[in-house]
Amino acid sequence: MTLRRSLLVSAFSLLVAAPALADDRVDHFEGKPAETLEQAVRHLSEYSKQLESLVEGDLSNADMGEIHQITYTLENALAKLDTDLNELAETLEEVHIASETADKETVKQSGKTYLEVIETLQQLAD
Repeated sequence: MTLRRSLLVSAFSLLVAAPALADDRVDHFEGKPAETLEQAVRHLSEYSKQLESLVEGDLSNADMGEIHQITYTLENALAKLDTDLNELAETLEEVHIASETADKETVKQSGKTYLEVIETLQQLAD
């Protein structure tokens, strides 16, 4: 068999085997969605506590499965926080730029929007 033919056979084998290899992975879950900032913070608190209690002890295979599921919800919560905090940073930047240019209306509007989110975060932290 020539080198070229050998490489083609190998490449074809990988294409055929790839779906079978993917099936050997652990089932994936969606996790609980975090549609609001409040949900995201609540999920981070609740599911981080669950993760903490699991990783403190000896880990069984069942624990590993539970941790696998928990991480999906935590990832969803972090993604929501990331999105909301990026938006919050943009809003604060609007306030910053508007303050430099004496744009009082933008400072008032964007400032109120910023403060509403900060108030929500403060309430959740308490």
